[in-house]
Amino acid sequence: MIGNIVDLPHMLARREARSHEQQQFLHEHHSPLISFSMNIPGPVKTNALIRKAFTLGRDILLSRLESINARILGSLETHEDTGDELLLAVGNAAPEVLKDIAVNIEDSTPAGRLYDIDVIDSSGQKLSRPHFRKCLICDKQAQECARSRTHSVSEMQHAVEHILQTL
Repeated sequence: MIGNIVDLPHMLARREARSHEQQQFLHEHHSPLISFSMNIPGPVKTNALIRKAFTLGRDILLSRLESINARILGSLETHEDTGDELLLAVGNAAPEVLKDIAVNIEDSTPAGRLYDIDVIDSSGQKLSRPHFRKCLICDKQAQECARSRTHSVSEMQHAVEHILQTL
């Protein structure tokens, strides 16, 4: 996959920064949060095609939130070599409703398998999916394949590129 290679220390530093941003949003807004990023295996986390998929997902998410009259209290969008991310503080919508929207987008849109849309309630608890996600390559649970390293990074990258090329 073409793009800037990101090493583990940079990914870990970004994860820590994201956690800090989430805590700051919780403190400022006292409302549920949506944390949207891309699930891209391998050392390249963003490029033009990945950014295109992210933008499509962001626009779908914002449209769905608008359709339920959710009020965006705060937002932060970042685009770094570690990936494209969106953090939203959402007022007047129950976290469970937000999670239903997130799961629907992940399960029913063309690039949805690449989306990682987390919902965090106002107390800081992350809501779980009602069902496991499928692997990018086979029909097994993604967590099972990842844990056992069933597929190589290059196989997963090929599957990602195939999804991105269809957008």
